[in-house]
Amino acid sequence: MSEIKVNKISPRAACGTVTLGDSGDTFTIPSGATINNQGTALNFGATGAVNWQTTVKTSGFTAVAGEGYFVDTSSGGFTVNLPAGTAGAVVGFKDYANTFDTGNLTLDLNGSDKAGGSTGNPVLTEEGLAITLVFIDSTKGWLVTDSGLQSEASELKTYVTATGGTILTCGNFKTHVFTGPGTFCVSCAGNAAGSNEVSYVVVAGGGGAGYYYAAGGAGGYREGKTPQCTYTQSPLACTSGANNGLPVSVQGYSITVGGGGTASASQPVGLGGNGNPSTFSTITSAGGGGGRGVSGPSEAAGSGGSGGAAGYAPNAIGNGNTPPVSPPQGNNGGSAAPTSAGGGGGGAGAVGENSPGAGIPGDGGNGVALGTDFFGPTSGSYGTPGPSAGRWFAGGGSSAHCGPPAPPTNPGGAGGGGTGKGPLSAWASNPGTTNTGGGAGGGGGPYGRSGGGSGIVMIRYKFQN
Repeated sequence: MSEIKVNKISPRAACGTVTLGDSGDTFTIPSGATINNQGTALNFGATGAVNWQTTVKTSGFTAVAGEGYFVDTSSGGFTVNLPAGTAGAVVGFKDYANTFDTGNLTLDLNGSDKAGGSTGNPVLTEEGLAITLVFIDSTKGWLVTDSGLQSEASELKTYVTATGGTILTCGNFKTHVFTGPGTFCVSCAGNAAGSNEVSYVVVAGGGGAGYYYAAGGAGGYREGKTPQCTYTQSPLACTSGANNGLPVSVQGYSITVGGGGTASASQPVGLGGNGNPSTFSTITSAGGGGGRGVSGPSEAAGSGGSGGAAGYAPNAIGNGNTPPVSPPQGNNGGSAAPTSAGGGGGGAGAVGENSPGAGIPGDGGNGVALGTDFFGPTSGSYGTPGPSAGRWFAGGGSSAHCGPPAPPTNPGGAGGGGTGKGPLSAWASNPGTTNTGGGAGGGGGPYGRSGGGSGIVMIRYKFQN
């Protein structure tokens, strides 16, 4: 291989052009060599490209043609002086700290130059913007040839993937329903671009009936809804703060579904059993309070998710939202009449009704409803119908009375609350409905007392776009 070493190659005066090689030839630039262009590069396929500078600019400066700059305006906006406009000059700017929306970058046109045909100085105000400008001529001046946003290079979307319970699919969402103990097994935790947290509904077991007339309170109801979820939430859904949804990681989450509280066993006790708590991850819903029937003076009904009712004066009501959480998981039970009738058990959405008078029992407090879009087409399998659309959970039991005559049967609260019954209706009350957390209805005498309904846990998340 022959080699020629010279310091400069110049064309002959009459020609003015130097041609290297013939068509089809290949010229190799060795590794480590640098080509320093001090003129205009034509037909290299890189017109309009810039050489990005890696020192971040944090205050005003004068741009140099052919260079691009990472600009940080987090401490406040400032001005950049553009280079003198000559045909083919190119500059670029990138919002380094994603703060162009709050700290604007102003481009000074350097005298009589234009941008897009206007003499006004351009102002960059879009968060995350990257922009390349090329000067074309005195008519249009600087024109945008490339622009983009950091969000366009966001990470690949991944979604929560899990097994466990009965799985329902509704559009882009899945709901895992646990009617008994189980494990929610997460095999992919997803990411923020897809999904990485779950909505939840955790309902505890309802309280059992007391010895005479005393209805049980509903199990505690807790709900958190992620911003991604589109279902119609209940009034108790937490949609902001720490519990609006739960982040998940790759692991198994043990699920506890609380059973209903038992009815009281004997007159000296007179107190129905509290329901049992339900749990998922960091969320625990307290069991409903048992109703307080015949017993010593000033004995209280059970406190819990919702409070049990006083079935016999002067017994005190049970308190709801015990222990306290926000939004509250339930309400207080109702008080008894001086004789012969108790109050209603508290529900997730309303307090239990106080007995209106002698022989007149109180209604159970209503629970709360989820929209049927939470479940999809199989919504009829869970919760109970109520006074309005949706599927209802955590209603309080209604009280019983001492007759005759027998007043109309008082309804349990919407959401599985048991109906109380008096002596003219065979004494026995209705239990809380299974897997609603409903409180037990009060019995009309020492017989036929009922237990609370078991709870339920439901977990919902986006699994595709």
